[in-house]
Amino acid sequence: MSDRYCVFGNPVAHSKSPAIHALFATQCRQDLTYDTVLAPLDGFAGAVQEFVAAGGRGANVTLPFKEEACALCDRLSDRAARAGAVNTLSFAGGAIAGDNTDGAGLVRDIEANLGFPLAGRRILLLGAGGAARGAVAPLLACGPQTLAIANRTGDKAARLAAQFADLAAVDAGNYADFAGRSFDVVINATSASLSGATLPLPDGAFAPGSLAYDMMYGRGETPFLAQARARGAGRCADGLGMLVEQAAEAFLVWRDVRPETAPVLAALRAQIAA
Repeated sequence: MSDRYCVFGNPVAHSKSPAIHALFATQCRQDLTYDTVLAPLDGFAGAVQEFVAAGGRGANVTLPFKEEACALCDRLSDRAARAGAVNTLSFAGGAIAGDNTDGAGLVRDIEANLGFPLAGRRILLLGAGGAARGAVAPLLACGPQTLAIANRTGDKAARLAAQFADLAAVDAGNYADFAGRSFDVVINATSASLSGATLPLPDGAFAPGSLAYDMMYGRGETPFLAQARARGAGRCADGLGMLVEQAAEAFLVWRDVRPETAPVLAALRAQIAA
């Protein structure tokens, strides 16, 4: 019988993870299945227990369960503990191990796929929720000149920055606090693009040749990327590459082999554009 994996979420039918992991499995010659599981909003733990009881080997976790998944784990990787959120679960020996591959996927997409090294760069991270929290430590590990967090509520950004003070000083405030400061990379970790909302981007945020990166993706340009282009961003990229790269990192955790991501990312791009 094939090893069983899945992604838990609510909603989850739209997830591209089954397609991604099917391509990874074929490429790496791994015998596994990967499905979506719609977990009840008040029944995530029960859904996980049911999947494990049925022989599940591992799972990804998407909105809105990443923090709940963290609390469910018997042990956490360092990056999951730092993030306070888990997107990758492994089941073995009656224990649940949790990891967070989101930040690693973000960094790999920017540096390897986009060819944009982050060392010595000025980075502005937009948002102070779970997506931002998973990105801070991996971004700091790249050795940026500065990392700043802007959020509609400046206090929330300050609290997030304080959680990483032992790693490096992180600037924090509301959007207006960064007016007049220029950045080489501006990363949208908010959900604004999902609702079509625009962000109160600080004036002058995009330095010449800067990269605007949206963790969200869709068919065509996201609202944030359209806004960034109008504000002078030199390059724009959505989060589809991050999705594929974090999945490859999870596949490595589960199967001890890293898939080649370029052909999978190209296949997804073609599928979305069709």
